Amino acid sequence: MAGSEPVTAPDQHKPGHRKSGRIGAVLSAAVLVLMAFWGNHEGQVEDIWLIAGAVVLLAIVIGDAVLRRNGLRS
Repeated sequence: MAGSEPVTAPDQHKPGHRKSGRIGAVLSAAVLVLMAFWGNHEGQVEDIWLIAGAVVLLAIVIGDAVLRRNGLRS
């Protein structure tokens, strides 16, 4: 029988750049919002997608921060 250690990929052992990822996500969300306001499109469908993308990025950043603060994610 194998040991009780979890199977992980080698890239999971490398430390990540958590702060850079958060900054990048927030800046990307800001650019998406700016694109929604100063785009050269006619309809509102593009605005909805751009704003929804920005909201998803911010939700991921906030969710990650909450999980890390509660100790549910390393």
